[in-house]
Amino acid sequence: MRWRSCVAEHHHHHEHAHAEPTRAGAPLLVAALATIAFAIVEAAGGWWTGSLALLSDAGHMLTDGAALGLGALAAWMARRPPSERHSYGLGRAEVVAALINAAAMLVIIAALAYEAIVRLRAPAPVAGAMAALIAAFGLAVNLWVMRRLAPHQHDMNTRAARLHVLGDVLGSIAALAAGAFIAATGWTRIDPIASLVICALIALSSVRLLRESVHALMEGVPSGMSVEAIGGEMAGVEGVLSVHDLHVWTLSGSRTALSAHVVVRSLGQWERTRVELQRRLHERFGIDHVTLQPETATRPLVRH
Repeated sequence: MRWRSCVAEHHHHHEHAHAEPTRAGAPLLVAALATIAFAIVEAAGGWWTGSLALLSDAGHMLTDGAALGLGALAAWMARRPPSERHSYGLGRAEVVAALINAAAMLVIIAALAYEAIVRLRAPAPVAGAMAALIAAFGLAVNLWVMRRLAPHQHDMNTRAARLHVLGDVLGSIAALAAGAFIAATGWTRIDPIASLVICALIALSSVRLLRESVHALMEGVPSGMSVEAIGGEMAGVEGVLSVHDLHVWTLSGSRTALSAHVVVRSLGQWERTRVELQRRLHERFGIDHVTLQPETATRPLVRH
């Protein structure tokens, strides 16, 4: 497809965060250690009180601790500089980590849903008040972890980790509510019902993230971006006659790459045109990794 300067009247304004995703490594590691530590405490509490919601949340938190650790490892790998074998660096590790975490989340949800159905058929006694107290502490830990990761949520890898933590938050809320309800009424079936509701909510976000991760690995156009809009914006730069062979894809959790052939009126003005193209791509689409090849209508110039 070719975009010509006549389409320049269509202006699209987009704002994208483009902070360095690799800075999330330390917060992810701290979050992983805190999550695993409390998961052990919560598992002991769930066994003692007989609460499925607590046991489920503890198992969830243990797996999430591993997911956060994976995210921290991916963030560390993304900081490695480009090499002869990996000319783009290892930033795509963040996308792979997001994919693994989203898939693992769906497996966890399936296991929790099965256990909840079993508990619905055969209710077990639950020490509601103590379960609610432990769940309240778990909720505090999970909210603290969410806050630690909040500044990095533009990054796909951290979003996957936050999805796991969100599951922990909802699980803690469910365990807290179920424990309080059981303490007040003695009806234990609320425990597995609460687990099923949380499973359904988290499954929706997990599927969405899984699809986004696969899309990124297949080098699809990043979500929220339009090749048509980008091409039109580039064609509107002074001195540009048309744009063709335009490709946009995800490099890492929050980095987008673009390559294109740009037909210009004069190669002598290319440097000024290139700077303006890069400025617009950065400001309006958040794209900083740009490779442009200038051409005239009769003679291309191979230059990046």
